[in-house]
Amino acid sequence: MSASIPRVVELSSPFARFAGRLLVGLGHEVVLVEPPEGDGTRRELGGDAFAHWHAGKRSVTLDPSAPEGAAGLRRLLAGADVLLDGTPDGAGPAAEGLDHLVHVRVTPFGLVGPRSGWQGTDLVVAALGGMLAQVGDPDGPPLRLPENQAEQLAGVNAAIAVLLGLRARRRGPGQLIDVSAQACVAAALEAGALAYLHEDRVRPRPGRVHPLVPHGLFRAADGYLGGGLGGSPRMWDALLAWLCEEGADADLGEPRWQDPVERKKHQEYVFKVVQDFVGTWPKAEFAERAQARKLPWAAVDLPYELPDNPQLSARNFFTRVEGRTDVGFPFAFPEGRRVTRLSVPGPGDDQALLDEQRPVPRAEGASSARPALDGVRVLDLTWVLAGPYCTKVLADHGADVIKVESLGRPDPTRFAPFMHLSRGDHTDPNTNGYFNEVNRNKRSIALDTRTEEGVAVLRDLIASCDVLVENFSATVMTRLGLGYDALREINPGIVYVSMSGMGHTGPRAGWVSYADTVSASSGLTGLTGWGPDDVVGVIYGHGDIVAGLQAALATVAALEHRAETGRGQHIDLSQLEAIAAHMGTSLLTSSRTPIGNAHPVWSPQGVYRCLGADRWLAVSVRSDEEWAALCDVLGRPELAADARLSTAEGRRRESALVDGVLGEWARGLSADQAAELLQERGIPAGAVQDGRELVEHDPQLRARGFYVRAGHPVAGAFLHEGVPIRLTGTPGGIRRAAPVLGADTDEVLRDVAGISPERLRRLHEEDVLR
Repeated sequence: MSASIPRVVELSSPFARFAGRLLVGLGHEVVLVEPPEGDGTRRELGGDAFAHWHAGKRSVTLDPSAPEGAAGLRRLLAGADVLLDGTPDGAGPAAEGLDHLVHVRVTPFGLVGPRSGWQGTDLVVAALGGMLAQVGDPDGPPLRLPENQAEQLAGVNAAIAVLLGLRARRRGPGQLIDVSAQACVAAALEAGALAYLHEDRVRPRPGRVHPLVPHGLFRAADGYLGGGLGGSPRMWDALLAWLCEEGADADLGEPRWQDPVERKKHQEYVFKVVQDFVGTWPKAEFAERAQARKLPWAAVDLPYELPDNPQLSARNFFTRVEGRTDVGFPFAFPEGRRVTRLSVPGPGDDQALLDEQRPVPRAEGASSARPALDGVRVLDLTWVLAGPYCTKVLADHGADVIKVESLGRPDPTRFAPFMHLSRGDHTDPNTNGYFNEVNRNKRSIALDTRTEEGVAVLRDLIASCDVLVENFSATVMTRLGLGYDALREINPGIVYVSMSGMGHTGPRAGWVSYADTVSASSGLTGLTGWGPDDVVGVIYGHGDIVAGLQAALATVAALEHRAETGRGQHIDLSQLEAIAAHMGTSLLTSSRTPIGNAHPVWSPQGVYRCLGADRWLAVSVRSDEEWAALCDVLGRPELAADARLSTAEGRRRESALVDGVLGEWARGLSADQAAELLQERGIPAGAVQDGRELVEHDPQLRARGFYVRAGHPVAGAFLHEGVPIRLTGTPGGIRRAAPVLGADTDEVLRDVAGISPERLRRLHEEDVLR
């Protein structure tokens, strides 16, 4: 391996392993440190767990608690760039005094705070982070997203942390970076906490209907479809025309239904008419016909169906692991190259690395407290959630993000009534909490890019920016004369990140997509439910947030690549590929059926009702020892001695008994009290928290200062969701509230684009700047 390729030493855990996998996809050398008996995932799912999480990594085996093992780890770290550390207690003396090292600690609840020592699993962190409160039927239990989405949110944030640390090391030493999985989840809820922060409301679980936009889950003749009424008058008109052609419109052709407020008010009825129509079609045929009309619908596929997706196949998304097909990486990198084949290392295959002498580049200069992306300028052409979430991450860590807006192309999260979260006027584009959350730390210019002069101004800005991010449909930039070849002519070093739903190439590049339809196509929706005939689906914008995080990772990786090679590149990120990359082991194991809140190995694991209205406790029991401790807490020691329940398999067979006893105990306690009693015995447990509880009551988030108050010139002062990646040496943060529409137009065009006062005046007179 070249010394210029970063070496990452991974002390793995469920919350760190996805970061290591992503870094393999970026071309880093990742060295997995295994115990002498091998990593535990080698014995999970017949070895499929290890093959998915650790293929492409190198392997050394050692025991850090033994003197020889500690010395070997120390030698390995002395020649490494990064320590990706998922251990509960950290690497200890082996990492001390290595000033060059970027040390990323990834833990369930972070390194500081009253719950920093709590045990966390994917289910428990999803509960305490707010994710579980957003999925499921309003009158039923909260429901876990499949394939360890809380763990994977921590993983992608940890990968971003690694790259931020490496970038910061270019002008200072390495540093400790604290990544809390709970904070990663709490920062990824779309409107979950925002409705409370901006409207004093706690939304019930939405079931199968999105709480904001008119979309949801619909039954087809042979499965399910994700889709709805769309987000524009054109989409409603096209759907209505289709219904009328088929004689299935009922009374929706009446003038009253042209009013989107009326449709929202009576959405249940409108959806029933649509469902009656949708239910007669096979899912794939309906999706194809809808997309031919540019309507955002997609078939709900299961993971085993993904290899048949023509878009994923055409773009070479999948990765071959030891002759088998696994999900691939969220984007092709670097410069459009795909990782398409990986090998699985044997335990200790790379033991020689422990004695290898490897020079590590030392940072020049003293420590700098400037944020890691200080000095990077980003032109932000994104809107709604996926794109703005990407540029929010960049802005939080110091990038100068210039958001291009206009009255002629408004961001729906500024203007759309059904997405407006505010205690004030819902027609004011500057008061929407949804917009103001994902656009903090940015500057805004009002520029009409539908005009020739507007595009000329855009070209002037591109010449002075490092990064351009957009999430338009695939052909928009080319129609503007700003495809990648044109961008390179303007700015040879530009990092261009496109974030269309399907990507810029492939047979479905022109498909219209929303977060729910992307989740439907990825396999995630099909596994979210209680069984094959009781699919609930992923209704909120999880897919958008995943795409935003992966685009942020791609951006920082491309900036690092440019620093090494001098070359920019086009990251053609497909939102479908981004979320499909979060499908874990589901393709290797051919997952076909939702399993609710259960775990494929551990037992019991579930969500249990507690005292109070809609109060629930999440519990995971990972071992027979934890089961014995649980029986003791429940006051039922005889259950620990019951031979039927001595193994997880036996407890699954007797789930009615086990869940009944645990449920009866939980029902008499508050969720917080029950969690504390179990955590005292080392059993992972936590209350299912909604937006109010996260903001007002969670002691861990409060101790970490997660919610940050900042003043907005129109909306006033309010709490913002914080930054889940805490760099100790070059911290990010919330420096300023979201911009008022066009507030920075003249300043940016004068100082960044170099536009003269005379030209500025003319642009204003011609309404190019509005």
